[in-house]
Amino acid sequence: MQNLSVGIPQSRVGAGALSPAAASEEGGGQTPVRFSCAVKGLIGCAWRTVVLLTRREIHQPTGNRGRWIFFADGSRAVVYRETVIERPPPVSPTVLVVCVRLRHVHSRWNHTLFRLESELNTVLFAGFSGLISKLWLDHDENDLYRGFYQWDDPELALAYVWTLWWVLALVSERGSISYAVLPELDRDAVLSDPEIIDDRLSASPAGWWRPVKQEAAPA
Repeated sequence: MQNLSVGIPQSRVGAGALSPAAASEEGGGQTPVRFSCAVKGLIGCAWRTVVLLTRREIHQPTGNRGRWIFFADGSRAVVYRETVIERPPPVSPTVLVVCVRLRHVHSRWNHTLFRLESELNTVLFAGFSGLISKLWLDHDENDLYRGFYQWDDPELALAYVWTLWWVLALVSERGSISYAVLPELDRDAVLSDPEIIDDRLSASPAGWWRPVKQEAAPA
């Protein structure tokens, strides 16, 4: 998938290693799923989301709201919403980070409108298999939005990314969609101790996707 510039090719999913530079080179020719498959996947997701809502298995805890996350490329963003799916603990915990710059969303008013509207976007992702939780991050200094996910199974995380591409491509600036899949990692553990990435993966020391420790939130 050319527009998804950082990730791991499917042949290495579950290998417990991630090298964004190498992955970009090896996986750069990958393409999203066919449009018809994406539509089918999104319709199925919407249906499962309705079922989850009916069962009251989608939650929005507030504990992480207002939390600042700092990244290795020098950027930072604050969590403005969290979505959690009620389900058993993951068998194959995987962290997924997705980044996008929205088209024509640059002013403060535009960003405010998007944050309000984004609540409706839950139907586009909550019903995907393997999803456990998502932290919605506000735009950073470069107007980039991130989603910081906990997933069960890296292959399911990639399937979601390749399906989501069709939606993001409609509303994002060309070439701004990026993702990173970090298998065998727990989201909260990574955010509390980012160095755990080096203990588990052969990962690049810098990147828009990589959280770093920061002693205090910005003024």
